[in-house]
Amino acid sequence: MPGDAALQYIRYDPSKEPLYLSAIRALISSDLSEPYSIYVYRYFLYQWGDLCFMTLDQRGQLVGVVVSKLEPHRGGPMRGYIAMLAVREEYRGRGIATKLVRMAIDAMIERDADEIALETEVTNTAAMKLYERLGFLRSKRLHRYYLNGSTAFRLVLYLREGAADFPRAGYHDHREGEMELPPSA
Repeated sequence: MPGDAALQYIRYDPSKEPLYLSAIRALISSDLSEPYSIYVYRYFLYQWGDLCFMTLDQRGQLVGVVVSKLEPHRGGPMRGYIAMLAVREEYRGRGIATKLVRMAIDAMIERDADEIALETEVTNTAAMKLYERLGFLRSKRLHRYYLNGSTAFRLVLYLREGAADFPRAGYHDHREGEMELPPSA
């Protein structure tokens, strides 16, 4: 396998959708437990393509991708959201996922994000370690969150002082199956 110097990190370019969209779908479909339709990818890429980053090998083949968005969250903070992250198995353990997530975080900070959230399966220890190393905190345990019945943790990275205390317009975020975690969880 070639060295990391041969890897190229780029922002998604909407003008190259025919080249990249099928590769993004294939990589994410092979890596994540949720089956996403073409419309889900287009929802993120058309509106927030500038928050999607990719890693290409020396042949220009996709080896990693992060798909994100940023919008106001229920009348409160500007919330970034990491929707999908995948790295080809043979490229894992080389810091690619960390670099992609950092690129997404930096782009969201440039656009005034107050916090960034995501969900990951509780059994995905590699993802949990990655996100917690980057400062994400476990916010909730979401029982049977995924279509396959798996439970997830919602993780949040607070970027601004007091971001966790924004008023939520009278909204109580306690859907069925969600459980608030104590700070030590």
